[in-house]
Amino acid sequence: MQIARLRTPDGVLTGRYEDGVVTTSDGEAVVGDDGHLTHPCSPSAVYCIGRNYAETLSQMEYDRPDEPDFFIKPPTALTGPDQPIHYPDWTEELTYAGELAAVIDQQCHRIDPEDVPSVVRGYTILNDVDALDQPGRTARKAFDTSGPLGPWIETDIDPYNIEMETTINGEQRQSATTDQMLFDPYEIISFLSGRVTFQPGDVVAFGSPANPGTIAPGDTIEITYDGIGTLCNTVSSSR
Repeated sequence: MQIARLRTPDGVLTGRYEDGVVTTSDGEAVVGDDGHLTHPCSPSAVYCIGRNYAETLSQMEYDRPDEPDFFIKPPTALTGPDQPIHYPDWTEELTYAGELAAVIDQQCHRIDPEDVPSVVRGYTILNDVDALDQPGRTARKAFDTSGPLGPWIETDIDPYNIEMETTINGEQRQSATTDQMLFDPYEIISFLSGRVTFQPGDVVAFGSPANPGTIAPGDTIEITYDGIGTLCNTVSSSR
């Protein structure tokens, strides 16, 4: 099942998504006619894992971590599918990274790896946009529209061995499977739950495969994870 959020003139609706229609307990709303899809959850935080693919470590000349290396994007960084990524006027090196992300379903703390499926609502896609020439991860990754998320949450999928690709203007830039992660999704969520108390709707993104690269105004980024869908956003000039 796919769960989506639709932003309408009267507020945000959450419901089951199928063929362009979001169904709630109050009825149906049509994407495009009644509103547009927005990020599919409302987290207290977005927990992002860095350095989690061996090929990315080699490409970026990073050391291999001994445990999951994480940072946090604020909820204000999020934007939805088909919404613009605003290119900040204070950077000259903006990059994309197509990542699998889990959405937490309940408040939880200290979860064993084998119990992780019971606390996960489902999986979606994050584009971890990064102003790479800025000092420090927060300055690089926490700005408005640096976290496109969506298009929906897929509740019925195993996060292992999912094939993915990222294209820029139709040209393939990333291709990998989630089995290439150094730390697997259940291991990561368990690790983080020993350090933070997750809230319903929190997001955990599992890191970027090789070939995260630069983007420019006018570029269209499409990130596809098989069994979930495609997150599409276009880069616009700074606001």
